[in-house]
Amino acid sequence: MKKRHHFLILFLLCFVGYSARSQQATETRLGTLPELSLHRGHTVHILSPEPIQYVDIASHHVSGDLPLENVLRIKLNEDTTQTEHLDYELGTITIVGDNFVAQYRLTVPLWISDTSIPAMLEIRPEHTRPLEISEIGLSRSQMKNLALGLLTKNVHRAVRSTRDYGVGIALNGISTIGDYIFLDVSFTNTSNLSYNVDELRFFIEDKKITKATNVQTVEIKPLWQYQPLTEFKKRHRNIFVLKKATFPGSKVLRVTLTEKQISGRTVNLKIKYGDILKADTF
Repeated sequence: MKKRHHFLILFLLCFVGYSARSQQATETRLGTLPELSLHRGHTVHILSPEPIQYVDIASHHVSGDLPLENVLRIKLNEDTTQTEHLDYELGTITIVGDNFVAQYRLTVPLWISDTSIPAMLEIRPEHTRPLEISEIGLSRSQMKNLALGLLTKNVHRAVRSTRDYGVGIALNGISTIGDYIFLDVSFTNTSNLSYNVDELRFFIEDKKITKATNVQTVEIKPLWQYQPLTEFKKRHRNIFVLKKATFPGSKVLRVTLTEKQISGRTVNLKIKYGDILKADTF
């Protein structure tokens, strides 16, 4: 019995020691980070392969902004009373994208030649650590790449289409990946008036609606779309990403396009559940 207890105690000690070493191995220390040198009067642009979701700058001597979703601009503050006696080390800058986190060590060299002053830094894969967040699923950059692949395909025959008041909606195709549905939709306008879009909405509703029954309508918000839909004169093609949803054959997915005018033109396209079941897969 004593031998068994000694074995259990030894096992627990070994496990604790292994856990401590594992945690220590996952730490990132300042000295191991790639260095990014800043210089008074110069701006550094950091180019990210994905849209930047979060930035943390450890030093209040450094300011930054996002002129574009995948470009971070940083520089030393212009207040010379703060920057003339700076320490060499300014801490870290942390940049988080859809699927990665990157950190750099900010420094202010006492002397640096003009030819060595960095102007642009591209985030390299070896400087990043992947993020595994199941709630995010597909990132926006991944959705964009998949959408571009769909838009390069020629449309031979629409899955569903409708037209009213000279305005048409055509479902070119449906593709799925994981829990996501990609709808390839085209909008056409044969009238001489530009169509100013008020709303484009998606609903799950009963296929047949009678006055005697209670209508159950559930709106589905798109998770992402390839480009804004505000106005089109003749043609517009777009990709909309929805969270995968199941509904019985007695219901349909309705796409409703409304115009901004007082007597605005409204067009409805109904997609059957069978169409979604026949969707292509990436």
